[in-house]
Amino acid sequence: MILARPLRSLIRPRPLARPFSASSTPRMQVVPVPVRDDNYAYLLIDTATNKAAAVDPYDVPKVQAAAEKAGVQIVANITTHHHYDHSGGNKAFASAFPDAPIYGGSDKVPALTQLVKDKDEFKVGDGISVRCLATPCHTQDSICYYVTSSASSHPGGVFTGDTLFVAGCGRFFEGTGEEMHRALTYLGTLPDQTVVYNGHEYTAGNLAFAKSVDPDNTALKRLAEIVEANKIVTGLTTIGDEKEWNPFARLQSAPVKSATGKSDDSAIMDELRNMKNSFRG
Repeated sequence: MILARPLRSLIRPRPLARPFSASSTPRMQVVPVPVRDDNYAYLLIDTATNKAAAVDPYDVPKVQAAAEKAGVQIVANITTHHHYDHSGGNKAFASAFPDAPIYGGSDKVPALTQLVKDKDEFKVGDGISVRCLATPCHTQDSICYYVTSSASSHPGGVFTGDTLFVAGCGRFFEGTGEEMHRALTYLGTLPDQTVVYNGHEYTAGNLAFAKSVDPDNTALKRLAEIVEANKIVTGLTTIGDEKEWNPFARLQSAPVKSATGKSDDSAIMDELRNMKNSFRG
């Protein structure tokens, strides 16, 4: 299933997912492309030039089919981190698009041509600006990409890979709870209306865990309605939403501190992740 979602302006209040409205010709458009069992690749499209970047294009034929359907030319590869389910299509991508740069955070990223670091910037097409945010923990080369359009007042979107999920975060494969706390705090400095495009569809499981540690959080009722109404949740929520319902972004809230029995941010994060790792609810 391929679903195009333009970056949209926030409308309040409405039921379910805080719906957005868009002009008839949005300058920036994001197309989620489900790959594997629960991974997302994406097309980041500059509609004025019909040029697009492929984000984590694990399954190159699926991403090519999405580009053909949208009538756009793929001109770049944006890789969030080196894990195979995100970067495993890079060599095939390089063969299919030999002139397209492949951006990533370390030389562990296959077929890398453009190494990026924190606060680096580049463009997609003529109108989309991409700012790199280094968020080491899940992997040390994890980069989140904050995207905005010069032709719009919309605050933009962020591709978070496996650092931030809707109501969750990635495992600490190459980092610590302190590093994940810094990473999520960093993402929390983005405008609250920034749309979240994450690397996996883990929302239902994350929701169940969040309810187990923060059962009286009314924001989780809203997320439950979003999950019930949408098979594909990516692109329907924002950084501001995460501050309301994501336990990993609410370490000093009374329910999360009580559930973990810890008081220091790093210790709370470590214990919360251990609890999530063993959660079977």
